[in-house]
Amino acid sequence: MDKLLHLLAKNSDFNTSQLAAMLGEDEETVQKQIEDYEAQGVIKGYKALINWNKVKDSGVTAIIELKVAPKPETGFDDTAKIVMSYDNVESVYLAASSSYDLIATVRGETIQDIAEFVSKRLSTLDGVLGTATNFILTQYKDGGVVFCDDDEEEEQRSLIL
Repeated sequence: MDKLLHLLAKNSDFNTSQLAAMLGEDEETVQKQIEDYEAQGVIKGYKALINWNKVKDSGVTAIIELKVAPKPETGFDDTAKIVMSYDNVESVYLAASSSYDLIATVRGETIQDIAEFVSKRLSTLDGVLGTATNFILTQYKDGGVVFCDDDEEEEQRSLIL
């Protein structure tokens, strides 16, 4: 993997000067490479990783698995495009699974919001044969970032004792 991409994936908050120092390159070269990656669509954007465990009334997240009948010309692509067009869908993946084909991460204000989205939007799509919804209860790690604090771990351990 390209070292620059690896560093940006680890922490997109690094500035050009920091990246250049870590890579042993000059800033202009690093900036040009970043611009090239952005123009090529290799770098699609930058975002903050939010610890939703610490945000009151932050809503709920679910991982929804979809069993899909592939279409002759496009396979799973048409269904994936429809699923990812919904605003509350954060990510969509094609999976190598014996049970499900697409996996979507969905956010909602309540469990009922997600249940309604699955029953009225996803399950009714042409070619969707079935769904399974998994609600996220606690976020431990995301994007390579650990979200549980040592204090929280200690509290959880003491509850077990």
